[in-house]
Amino acid sequence: MNPYEYCLDKVTQSGSSFTSSFRILSKERREAMTVLYAYCREVDDVVDECSDANVARTTLNWWRGEVAAIYGGKPTHPVCQALVTVVQRFKLPQEHLLEIIDGMEMDLDQPRYADFKSLQLYCYRVASVVGLLSAEIFGYSDRETLKYAHDLGIAFQLTNIIRDVGEDARRNRIYLPMDEMQQFGVTAADILNARETAAFQKLMAFQIDRARRYYQQAFEHLPAADRKAQRAGLIMAAIYRAVLDEVERSGCHVLRERVSLGSGYKLWLALKAWLVN
Repeated sequence: MNPYEYCLDKVTQSGSSFTSSFRILSKERREAMTVLYAYCREVDDVVDECSDANVARTTLNWWRGEVAAIYGGKPTHPVCQALVTVVQRFKLPQEHLLEIIDGMEMDLDQPRYADFKSLQLYCYRVASVVGLLSAEIFGYSDRETLKYAHDLGIAFQLTNIIRDVGEDARRNRIYLPMDEMQQFGVTAADILNARETAAFQKLMAFQIDRARRYYQQAFEHLPAADRKAQRAGLIMAAIYRAVLDEVERSGCHVLRERVSLGSGYKLWLALKAWLVN
């Protein structure tokens, strides 16, 4: 198995909605996105699958060394070996790849967020940075497109947070801002014990509204000249917005259930978004 085949296998196993949008890309860009996403999955798995925080931190530091080797050495991990060509071809900044690791490390240090401002940093590192790297791979002519990519990344991460409240709680993580929980009368114990109160429903409606505002803000930043180049991101947005709609339609029962879309429906959404954009 060569480095790219390893990345492809990693992405295929993830079953992510993101992969639905890769199909419309040229071979060169599709392979680059596959490699980038495999990198994100690898560093994310370090935190999610390692029960010892010290071991996880050491492993993330090892990944930082691998990233450095991409830009001036010989990386040993197949994902980083595959990234060498991608980084050179699309001029991906080293600091962005390192920011993603910094975001994953926040999960080791910070299971709660006092307010949305502190949560924004996390969202920026684990999602907006990925959006910025993706924009480089997709291509753009107007730097305003980077504002679109930034805000779309925030919107995606807020959607993940909303969808995964229960799953995250089972890992003792709460990404809903604590001051907003207090504002709506929801306690950490409510979240951790899966108590879906009327107050919780109102809190989730507030979160969904903010995520939708970020989607709208992102679309307003996207210049018409770059709309075709960024079509893959717009397809991702169509799928993720559908997840948000489904969470709302199902009554926000995210503490006990995880909303997911069928592969056929995701394919239909992707085709529809492709035709519209």
